[in-house]
Formats: sequence, C-alpha cells, structure tokens
Amino acid sequence: MSQQASPPEVAHLTREEEQAEVIRRLEEDIIFGRFAPGSRLVEDTLMSRYGASRHFVRQALFQLERQGIVLREKNIGATVRFYSSEEVRQIYEVREMLTRQAALMIALPAPADLIEQLTELQRQYCAKADARDLRGIHEANDAFHVALFSACGNPYLVRSLQDYMNLTLPMRAKNLADKEGLALSRRQHTPWQLPHRHRRSDRCPAR
Repeated sequence: MSQQASPPEVAHLTREEEQAEVIRRLEEDIIFGRFAPGSRLVEDTLMSRYGASRHFVRQALFQLERQGIVLREKNIGATVRFYSSEEVRQIYEVREMLTRQAALMIALPAPADLIEQLTELQRQYCAKADARDLRGIHEANDAFHVALFSACGNPYLVRSLQDYMNLTLPMRAKNLADKEGLALSRRQHTPWQLPHRHRRSDRCPAR
C-alpha cells in the first residue's frame, strides 16, 4: 500500500469540505489503483496519509462502502472490495439495461439545449483527456453521462444509473487510464451522435 502522498492544506476548509476532501482522495486512491482490490484500509494509515481525523476517515470508509467499492467486515476491518469476473459481468449487465432504457426515453430529435450542454461537457472532457488529468477525466465523464441520461425525464432511473456508475468506478477508471480505452471513450462522447445511436442500435456506451 502506497503511503507517499502528502496531505493538502485543509485549514481553510469547513468541516463539510474537509470531509468531502477525504472521501474524494480515498475514492481516487482506490479507483486509480493506488490501493489494489483486497488491500486493507487501516484507519491510522489513512489518517496519516490524508492528514485527517479518525472521524473523517471512518465517515469516508462508510460512504465508499455505500458506493460498493469498500468492504467492511467484523474482526477484519475495511478493505478495497474485490469483484470476481462473474460479478463484474452481472454488474455491467444491469448497468447496460439501465442505460439502454434511459436512452430509449430521451426525446428525439434531441433538444438544442441538451446538445449545447453535452457539447460543452465534451469540450471539458477532451481538455482533461489532453492534459492526462485522470481525476478530471473521471469527473467529466460522469458529468457527461448524468447530463445525457437526465434527459430521459425519470430521476429515479437516473439515480439508479448513478449508483451503478459508482459501483463500476474502479473498472471504468482502468479503461480511461488506457490510451486506447480513452480514445474509444472520446469517440463515444460525440453529443450529436449519442441519442440517435442509442435509439438506432439499442446499444449504449459502457464507459
């Protein structure tokens, strides 16, 4: 387990912002493979790594457990959750069903304001990709898909999609860190193709 990261200056942050920062950094360490699946997440180590209190570290572990990327077990503690290949397949099956249904519910032709919003998010995504900003790529990627699928008009479906987006974070992050995977993801973000492609082929981007 890597322990080389130094904590940022957080004295100016509110308690809520400091908590969010600890969650963000722990999530980032997991999804970008700094903590491998199965790795133990020791509270004292995390407190030192992030310069955070035990309370904030425990809350971060609790939050990421809810997202499905941390596992906490009695007498063992917290570990990075490991998914078998079969579990990954099943997770992606559900995610694909949800994304397909959301895509089919988007009105066509897509409204001009949706295309404009997606175009701007695509621009931001490409800028992060060009800079090789992995965290920025991940955030811009999710923002693009949330904006796209929100156009389905069903907030409960969108919420379910977000849950599965969180669940697949470590798996998707590997693709986005790979040159070919990132290039494919960029092509799938073309805003004037996505709604039409979903409706035409009943397929959806799995990034």
